[in-house]
Amino acid sequence: MSTPSLVLAHPPAAPADAAACLQAKLACYTDAADLAHDLAARAPGFAVIDARAPAAYRDGHIPGATSFPHRTMDAASTAGLARELVYIVYCDGIGCNASTQGAWKLARLGFQVKELIGGLDFWKRDGHPTAQGEAPGALAASGAGCGC
Repeated sequence: MSTPSLVLAHPPAAPADAAACLQAKLACYTDAADLAHDLAARAPGFAVIDARAPAAYRDGHIPGATSFPHRTMDAASTAGLARELVYIVYCDGIGCNASTQGAWKLARLGFQVKELIGGLDFWKRDGHPTAQGEAPGALAASGAGCGC
């Protein structure tokens, strides 16, 4: 007697439905490899926000990121942000929801956002460098990547 498939216990979505679902995910998330590529290439159109507390930012952050703790995000504090940019928001990683809270707050205020999958944890796991201190710093071109 064969064991029924747990994977197929719920049938997959029709291809068109799956494509729409996956497109929606890609519209809301990015990964460390794509972000590192675009930072190193100085690609235009986006800015990176570290949504953690200032002390965590000082201890280590993604080069080029601006410290903007999610707890301080509101209409007044975001008034100076450029509306034409897409804001890539991150935090420590899976055990932290500062990026989700920050991205949600920015989106509710009318900004375009994407959340960084895995946050700073996945950034480091992929071998990308961090910057320390108050200054954003910049990412130099690197051969590191996730192999995607």
